[in-house]
Amino acid sequence: MGFQWDINLMWWITGVEIPALAGLFWLIWRARCEGQASLLQFHRQIKEGTDEHRQSLAAFKLEVAKSYASIAHLKDVETRLTRHLQRIEDKLDDQIGRRR
Repeated sequence: MGFQWDINLMWWITGVEIPALAGLFWLIWRARCEGQASLLQFHRQIKEGTDEHRQSLAAFKLEVAKSYASIAHLKDVETRLTRHLQRIEDKLDDQIGRRR
């Protein structure tokens, strides 16, 4: 006994199943398009944020390079500090020598 296509089955397929499948296809297609659009927008925002951070980092590096002490200046400060500490040491040695 073979399967017979009766009017109720044909009506169910054409009236319910095909529109339901078409609706599901449309929903999936729309969700996919919206997802891609959101992903592209997110990518653009991340890229813009990264570019802004790179620019601010470059500006900060330039400011640091301008405002930090040079090696010559550091050597000068070290020399003055060493001389001052040597004078303090000499004074302490004199005080210890006088007490003996």
